[in-house]
Amino acid sequence: MRLFVALRPPPSIRQQLIAAMGGVPAARWQDDAQLHCTLRFIGEVDRPQAEDVAAALAAVHAEAPMVCIAGVGRFEHKGRTDTLWAGLAPHDALRHLARKVDQACIRAGLPPERRAYLPHVTLARLSRSAGMAPEIEGWLAVHAGLASAAFPMPHLMLYHSHLGRSGAAYEPVARWPLEPAVPVPGS
Repeated sequence: MRLFVALRPPPSIRQQLIAAMGGVPAARWQDDAQLHCTLRFIGEVDRPQAEDVAAALAAVHAEAPMVCIAGVGRFEHKGRTDTLWAGLAPHDALRHLARKVDQACIRAGLPPERRAYLPHVTLARLSRSAGMAPEIEGWLAVHAGLASAAFPMPHLMLYHSHLGRSGAAYEPVARWPLEPAVPVPGS
């Protein structure tokens, strides 16, 4: 089983993200079912370890992050863009939750996550040839100010990722409620 742990934005936010998609030829834009904020990629595990991970995640207690969409960006590999994404802010609550998820995964026997955590929602993946498209710069400029009102992401979710010819399909395996977000005074 190929697993990851994520948060899912509410439908109105997903619609706003979908509206920003387009304008980059050959980009593989995500569909509604694929929009999420990964907290921890787990990768391939056997069923017993998947069950251990699920049990450890069930014990995670944290406040639901209250975030907003904050601009767009890209990830590059060997000088070419391979991913376009929408940022999430503020980072602190998401990083705190990602650390708790990582600690749960370690308790379940997985190695610690070594990569730095950057909260985002992937919007498109680009092939090697598409990753050099001149339209990428234009898309980044047009959507640089992408923003939303604050929203909670109230459930921690474990997903099974199925890889196929047309990309990945994500199947929710388990979902745990997070504690209600505490409103910020004056907001």
